[in-house]
Amino acid sequence: MPHTVEWKVRLYLFEDEGTTKARVVLDTGTTALTGHGVAHRNPTDTHVPEIGDELAAGRAMHDLAQQLVNAAERDIEGMGATGSRTRRTPM
Repeated sequence: MPHTVEWKVRLYLFEDEGTTKARVVLDTGTTALTGHGVAHRNPTDTHVPEIGDELAAGRAMHDLAQQLVNAAERDIEGMGATGSRTRRTPM
């Protein structure tokens, strides 16, 4: 049985005095999850905003990904399955 859905993702970046903060919001239509990430620039480093954006965004998406995996594991356990909390090595 085919299954197609569309989930919306919004990524927000904020930079202030060497600190970049990211917030990524996933909206599934029934649930919303929010991931957060932060990157700090060493004051002696060259100011390259794109690097802070990449780090903070990546960290926020990693946080969101972990929340999704945790939610799926809880759902699997809620279905009565056992041994679903196996941690896999990241790709």
